[in-house]
Amino acid sequence: MSARDTILSRLKRTGPGNIDAEAAALLIAPERPAVDESALEAEFLARLALPSVNASHDVIGALADLPAAIARYLDAQGEPLALCLPPDPRLAPCDWTGFTLHESAAPDEAAALAIARKGIAETGSLIFETSPTAPMLPNFLTLHHIVLLPVKDIAPYLEDAPLPGAQPRAHYWITGVSGTTDIEGTYVRGAHGPRFLHVILLRD
Repeated sequence: MSARDTILSRLKRTGPGNIDAEAAALLIAPERPAVDESALEAEFLARLALPSVNASHDVIGALADLPAAIARYLDAQGEPLALCLPPDPRLAPCDWTGFTLHESAAPDEAAALAIARKGIAETGSLIFETSPTAPMLPNFLTLHHIVLLPVKDIAPYLEDAPLPGAQPRAHYWITGVSGTTDIEGTYVRGAHGPRFLHVILLRD
């Protein structure tokens, strides 16, 4: 019997009863993980800590605390206070004394800041949208991707992701940093983008 005949004979032996049992087994577990909607901040942070996401985080009480939080992170990483800052007017009131700021990102950019449009507690995903005040390229060139996310913009599930109002040219989703094992079977972080993701939650 050829390999083709063997495969076809196995397919013919699979009756409706087996398919029904397999379908029933799929329905035993919930289709999506449980999320405590009364504690979205804690749920989101728990997903960030998963090995598959592998992001660090900080929490600030007001936007004025953002520069200090970024300085704290960069200092811990041994990086200078140099930052690719988007031209977002919400960031203008912050005191960036001591920082070297620029809007365009070089291919070897150390750190860039972005403001996420929404976070998803179910997966620890961050949703961004492009606009003149939110360029996309720096978020993929930088070594350290620093993201500001207001706690009020954390949604429970993927189904809650649609954004209201006029839509931008593009949305993009980030769930942790990219990785690959294509190089000699060794896991490499940041193979297709930033090597480190640091999320700063804003409670104000």
